Amino acid sequence: MFKKWNWDAIGIGASLACAIHCALLPLFFSSLPLLGINILHNIQFELGMILLSFAIGTYSLYHGYKKHHHSYRPMILFTIGILIILSRMLFRSIELWLLFPAAFLIIFAHINNHMSCRVHNHAHEDDCDHQ
Repeated sequence: MFKKWNWDAIGIGASLACAIHCALLPLFFSSLPLLGINILHNIQFELGMILLSFAIGTYSLYHGYKKHHHSYRPMILFTIGILIILSRMLFRSIELWLLFPAAFLIIFAHINNHMSCRVHNHAHEDDCDHQ
C-alpha cells in the first residue's frame, strides 16, 4: 500500500496547504496575540512544516528521477523553492514576496516530476535494477 501512494500529489497538496496556511492564517488569527497566543511566527512550527515538505518532496522527486525520467529539472526547481522558503524565515519584511514564488516552484517541481514520470514511464539507465 505504501508504494501505491502518489507522492507528487501528496507533495502538491502539502505545498498548497502550506501556502494557504501562510497567506490566510494572519488574516483570520491576527487578534490571537491580544489573547496571549502566538502561532503566527512560531519558528518551530514553520521549520517543522518546511522539513515535512522537504522530506515528502525529496522522496517523491528522487523516486521519479531514479525510476522514471533521470532529469534533474524537478529537483533543481524544488531545491530553489525550499531555499526561498528558508530565506523567508530570515527576511520577515518581505516574507509574502518570497512565499508565492517559493510555493509556485515547489508545486511546479512536483507537477514537472509527475508529468515527466508519465511521459517516460521507465527509463533504462546503467543504475536500473532489473536490466
